[in-house]
Amino acid sequence: MLSPCIKLCVMDAASGLCAGCGRTLEEIARWGALSDSQRAAVMAVLPERLRRAKTASSIPSG
Repeated sequence: MLSPCIKLCVMDAASGLCAGCGRTLEEIARWGALSDSQRAAVMAVLPERLRRAKTASSIPSG
């Protein structure tokens, strides 16, 4: 089964995304039950999700 997991499983509290793969906890939990097309749809948005999460976290607060 194709998976975006890179074994860096750390949930970011601010974004709610895994810092390694960019999935939400719900997506991770349901991954095995998703169809191939559903997994592909999630995987298609992960690069942009991670990019946005990293950009948002690099903005200094204050």
